[in-house]
Amino acid sequence: MPDNRYEKTPRPGQEHFVAPPEDVQVGVVDAVDVSEAPSSLWQEAWRDMRHRPLFWVSAALIVFVILMAVVPGLFTSASPKCVLTDSLGGPTQGHIFGFDKQGCDLYYRAIHGARASVTVGVLSTIFVVVLGTLIGSVAGYFGGWFDTILSRFTDIFFAVPFVLAAIVIMSLLQDRNEVVVAVVLATFGWTSIARITRGAVLGVKNNEFVTAAKALGMGRLAILGKHVLPNAAAPIIVYATVALGTFIVAEATLSFLGIGLPSTTISWGGDLAKAQEAIRVAPEIMIYPATALAITVLSFIMMGDVVRDALDPKARKR
Repeated sequence: MPDNRYEKTPRPGQEHFVAPPEDVQVGVVDAVDVSEAPSSLWQEAWRDMRHRPLFWVSAALIVFVILMAVVPGLFTSASPKCVLTDSLGGPTQGHIFGFDKQGCDLYYRAIHGARASVTVGVLSTIFVVVLGTLIGSVAGYFGGWFDTILSRFTDIFFAVPFVLAAIVIMSLLQDRNEVVVAVVLATFGWTSIARITRGAVLGVKNNEFVTAAKALGMGRLAILGKHVLPNAAAPIIVYATVALGTFIVAEATLSFLGIGLPSTTISWGGDLAKAQEAIRVAPEIMIYPATALAITVLSFIMMGDVVRDALDPKARKR
């Protein structure tokens, strides 16, 4: 005998209407489009960045600086010769910034100074990312005595003052160029990215997809290269973007002190060092290389902030 304890007789006027099954298109409502691939972290980050005005402003400035470094002839056709009779001369036709104490065109040097500074910044960043990522990933993924030895090795370099060490090494070198300066800066500047990489790898190496790769018999180095590092790359890229501006400033500092690039190489730091000799008479000659340096560094820092916010899910939620 059926149990009718829970059946209720509808009251008058409260009859329930049940639509025919063919009129209820539940399948259309609940359908999921599987033809489109799911969005990755980088796709979501790009969608977030392209809607931010700060991204386009910083990108435009970076493109402008790179064009100055690669193709300076697009912006100036002035002569690189310095004429002492033009010393500290004001702006004239074809020389919109005037001349420095040696009679060199300030606009020409401001444009051509981008090449040395950007070259040192890019090379230093590449060296730092390669070295720091290698050491940090090995320490974080393999652990054990690898982690102990590499972490203590990193701490030794981390305890050395970055700029002071670069000053000491550069003062001992005779032949100095962009590559030499970049190598010296990278020798003492990789420690931060090594720590960042180690922490990112530690947060990724125990995820399910890494366990699945191990179960499939994939080697440890293959897992590190194909699965762990790509998923730990976000903080590395963010740091590299900001570090590039830091290394540009470091090169300018060394050149300003006279132990960076040689005086025959046009650089913003070298022009700042020359400008201090006439700062009381013509302070404006220091403004142009300083402004170019500040805008370049600011553009990379702004880009780093945008990339960090786009790649950080917590920042997107805020």
